[in-house]
Amino acid sequence: MSAVIRFMRRPFANAVVAIILGFVVAAVILALAGFDPLATFATLFQGALGKPKYITNVIIKATPILLTGVGVAFAFQTGLFNIGAEGQYILGTVVATIVGVTFNFPAPIQVPLVILSGMLGGALLGAFIGFLKARFGIHEVITSIMCNWIMLYLCNFVVGSDAFHKPNSNTALPINVSGYTMVLPEWKVSDEGIAYLVARPWLRDILLKTDFNLGFVIAIAVAILMGVLLSRTKLGYELRAVGLNKDAARFAGIGVERSVVTCMLISGAICGLAGALNITGISPHTITLLSVQEGYGFNGLSVAFIAGCSTVGCIPASFLFSGLIYGGMTVQQMLGVPSEIISIMIGTIVFFTALPAMAPKIADWLERRRLTTKEA
Repeated sequence: MSAVIRFMRRPFANAVVAIILGFVVAAVILALAGFDPLATFATLFQGALGKPKYITNVIIKATPILLTGVGVAFAFQTGLFNIGAEGQYILGTVVATIVGVTFNFPAPIQVPLVILSGMLGGALLGAFIGFLKARFGIHEVITSIMCNWIMLYLCNFVVGSDAFHKPNSNTALPINVSGYTMVLPEWKVSDEGIAYLVARPWLRDILLKTDFNLGFVIAIAVAILMGVLLSRTKLGYELRAVGLNKDAARFAGIGVERSVVTCMLISGAICGLAGALNITGISPHTITLLSVQEGYGFNGLSVAFIAGCSTVGCIPASFLFSGLIYGGMTVQQMLGVPSEIISIMIGTIVFFTALPAMAPKIADWLERRRLTTKEA
């Protein structure tokens, strides 16, 4: 009992409890709907982790969610609510596509150029939102939500433009091959590569049946780097100080307005990076006509909350989120379970994560119960 109480008082205990409660709520709904919860969860984990191909696809799908989650978490730790991660992600894909189609340098130049251009697009949009907040006091939630829709229609405008539209399709032209970040894209389809992979089925599943790319390595590095920046650098201290108390930060000589713009610029750049990496690493390597938001920014928002707005905590949270989404597709295909149940599970996890005092209250209750038992 004492070990459980100590665990409940740890910072990450709330996320663990929220995940457990999410599965419990999903199990109840599954049972009421006439499905076997245990069989459903077994299929869910099998669909996410059962084959190397499945694990790789979970990692691929987690990459943009991780980066948008880091972008949201970074802003939240500095007192800003960047709900515009979706628009910054979309602008990152648009700018990366435009640059990737327009230029065709050798890969060592083309890849950084495309990725950095996507980051720049997201950074400029984030900085614009931060400027409106710092200069005119316009709340970032309002401006960022509006920018989400503006970016959606900008994406559709570029897709339909004469310069970038792919004939007889609802997509833009794909970027040049020199901008791809997939792992060994030419070798794996060569005679030598195929011969090597035939003898190694697990590796063949990863390289030939998925868009395995370097994006997840970059995403993890960014998550760690942002954690270090916030906790170990002067800039991070200033940004967090502004988020905690603007008046005190201003009294200490910190430029509040500059910090707000800087924070949103960095947050936007991270979300733009998510879009750029999807363009360079995943087929069809271009943008598509959008009727609704793609959801990467909003999923990143959920990941940030599950992680307690810790940039490093976004790493396991994003893999959990991606695993539930990808495994949920298998559950729907194999058992006929509605995909909405997975959405309910995710929503429940986010809901309980948003109750930061839940785990400590459980610990207090267990402590009182233990003391009552001893007295009896």
